[in-house]
Amino acid sequence: MKKVLTIAVVALSVFVSCKKEATTTEPIQITPSPPKEAEIVEPAGDQCYAWKLNGSVIEMSFNVNSHQEVNGKLSYNLVGKDKNEGTLIGNMKGDTLIADYTFNSEGVSSVREVAFLQKDGTFIEGYGDVVTANDKVSFKDKSKLKFDQKNTLVKVDCKVE
Repeated sequence: MKKVLTIAVVALSVFVSCKKEATTTEPIQITPSPPKEAEIVEPAGDQCYAWKLNGSVIEMSFNVNSHQEVNGKLSYNLVGKDKNEGTLIGNMKGDTLIADYTFNSEGVSSVREVAFLQKDGTFIEGYGDVVTANDKVSFKDKSKLKFDQKNTLVKVDCKVE
């Protein structure tokens, strides 16, 4: 039995070594395509908008980066109400600016969500039902916001500070 097993192993190794073929295949040539030009979108700089009526003023200035992130300032100086001013941080979602407005009024810091619809080079402030959670006032349902054209902020020259 050992002789048969030894002969089988030898025959198998001879068979395997004879089957080796010297094949040389050419490597596949991959030609890299030139890199695409990266599209660099620079921020357009500050954009400034204002609404004025009978002594009341709303002013907004901000810039938008290439990721549609908004950073700026907003102030309300309405006749018969305390002035408040603060920062605006949010995003452009299509034609709508949704942002957190962090402001001081009467010495108290507050955060309120604001919405503005961009239309024909203007921004129209949005209103809707709100909820308060974690010291922040937010819109209950952004799909039900109403935009009143009597509160339309028009483009103005930015003030140099």
